[in-house]
Amino acid sequence: MNNSLCVKEHRYWDFFEDFPIDQGGYGRHKCAGCAYENGFQDGLNRKEHLNIDLDNLPLSQAGTVRHKSPHAAYAKGYYDGIVKSYK
Repeated sequence: MNNSLCVKEHRYWDFFEDFPIDQGGYGRHKCAGCAYENGFQDGLNRKEHLNIDLDNLPLSQAGTVRHKSPHAAYAKGYYDGIVKSYK
């Protein structure tokens, strides 16, 4: 399990403000920014077998990703990556 703290700039991206809040369950305190970036890469590569891999996401309690759903962030990242792969 990854217990490191995320220090990446994506913790302050404005568009995370609209993501659903997740204060419970296994994804609690996991970095939604890292989940988004992982999903984006998987989408860009058109990966067919998806794995959000919550165990390896760092923790984050900072900025706009605070208490945001890593599941929704991964899904949005995957979608955005798929769209980008067609350009």
